Amino acid sequence: MALRYDTITFLSDYGLTDGFVGVVHSVIRSIAPEVGVIDLSHGIEPYDVRGGGLALARSAPYLCPGVVLAVVDPAVGTSRRPIAVEIGDGAAVLVGPDNGLLAPVVGLYGGATRAVEITNELYRTPSESTTFDGRDIFAPAAAHLCMGVELTDLGPLIDPVTLFPAMVPLPREDEGRVHGEVLWVDRYGNAQLNIDEDDLTAFEDRVRLVFETTSRSARIVRAFATVDPGEVGLIVDSYGLYAVVLDRASAADEFELKAGSAVTIEALDEQRQPGIVTPVTISPRPV
Repeated sequence: MALRYDTITFLSDYGLTDGFVGVVHSVIRSIAPEVGVIDLSHGIEPYDVRGGGLALARSAPYLCPGVVLAVVDPAVGTSRRPIAVEIGDGAAVLVGPDNGLLAPVVGLYGGATRAVEITNELYRTPSESTTFDGRDIFAPAAAHLCMGVELTDLGPLIDPVTLFPAMVPLPREDEGRVHGEVLWVDRYGNAQLNIDEDDLTAFEDRVRLVFETTSRSARIVRAFATVDPGEVGLIVDSYGLYAVVLDRASAADEFELKAGSAVTIEALDEQRQPGIVTPVTISPRPV
């Protein structure tokens, strides 16, 4: 017997300026009027598949069970597959493009139980368009799954091994230094790294952060407000990863950090020069 779900969690790079998000909501409601839709985020940078996948992975442990509809799809209209991926023996189904967007969550939950390519025209919105699969393919598939349509009714089973892999960078240790990169900058300017507590067990609570154009000493802290004026903090954020922070100011702005920026962490008493060092003035955030 097919499972029924009462929640769709929706993430995209559509933004809120155009009508894309509203149209997808309307398609879902026309098929599954009793289903709740949670808008996780529509502020993913355009075409940023990796950023969307990481946003899903950060949020996944806290999401309501059900269907996840994720659309960051720069290759829409091409041969890339539209897919639905079941995880946790049906605890959730992920619907979206097979471009790596869903892969971090699939990996986080130990792999796919089943996966299908969405090909059945019965569960699509009739359209000649090839540019809005969120409306025409993914939203109908998510809604029909919530109404009890069996996963394999959407299309043929595919081997989960063939799904496009996640492109998630891993930190690297070299001669006592940990080399990582920025995964995400939040709206406060905190720069999350791909480095967790296990990666820094050999370090004291004061370290040196080496950025691409400068370096600064930093202190590992437990709360934003314990970062002193003019000081840089390194904090374990709510997702369990270290983030470069300032108190009530943007670390990303001060150190020109964005997703993909390289950051090296080394002991504060390192003798080797870390590279180009430029003076930095920390400006308080307007309130």
